[in-house]
Amino acid sequence: MAIDADTVRKVARLARIREREERLAPLAAELNGIIQWIEQLAEVDTEGVEPMTSAVAVTLPMRDDVVTEGGDASVVLLNAPRSRDGFFVVPKVVE
Repeated sequence: MAIDADTVRKVARLARIREREERLAPLAAELNGIIQWIEQLAEVDTEGVEPMTSAVAVTLPMRDDVVTEGGDASVVLLNAPRSRDGFFVVPKVVE
């Protein structure tokens, strides 16, 4: 799969990224290099290789699954800078 300047222009427009016209051809070349590298990785034989989550084999410590009544909200909220009606009050994140 080859990527040309028109494809880069289209992807940049869809991603709302403004790129100068003279940067489109070099970006297409870079993306083609990345795709060639990925295709090369796809050729590696991974049959029989166990999936890894870490470079070191580590077993996570387990704890007993015990049902509790939960924390006392009034005690927990003593640490809160602001609270209201038993909940933390935080600044609005989305406008």
